[in-house]
Amino acid sequence: MTNMLYNPNQGMYRQQYASQTASAEFSSSPSAPGLKGSVQFYQMPYGVEVFVYVEGLPSFKKEKNGVQTGPHGFHIHEKGLCEIGDGSDPFATADGHWNPDQQPHGNHAGDFPVLFSNQGRARMIFFTDRFQVRDIIGRSVIIHQGPDDYQSQPSGRSGKRIACAVIQSG
Repeated sequence: MTNMLYNPNQGMYRQQYASQTASAEFSSSPSAPGLKGSVQFYQMPYGVEVFVYVEGLPSFKKEKNGVQTGPHGFHIHEKGLCEIGDGSDPFATADGHWNPDQQPHGNHAGDFPVLFSNQGRARMIFFTDRFQVRDIIGRSVIIHQGPDDYQSQPSGRSGKRIACAVIQSG
């Protein structure tokens, strides 16, 4: 049974125990036009397992002005709107980080670990007990250009939004 839990290609364990699922497919911005991927959420008896796979992430870069590309901030945002607009501030319609219990940044229910680009790809599995799948359906997941510092208020200074996905029931 243990091997099934850790093998992301083997869904038998999750299918057997997940009481609700949700997923989202990323749309890219002009800042990362080749970005694509998905995120899945599995409601387990003890919390939510989150699986993300992304390709087309920009490579790490640090500009002289201090602006950094990568690792990439990754969060649930308030609204399930992924409109690019004029491209200068893509996905602003998703609003701010989802923070139902009014915690300081770094402890928002929607704060996730950063995504590290490995030749443009990132794959991550993590667990959270900060929400249930039913709480996030209709919200969005955003990938940012830069890293989250998990301290700056209200959103961690993770830079431009480079991808967005609306979370839908599984």
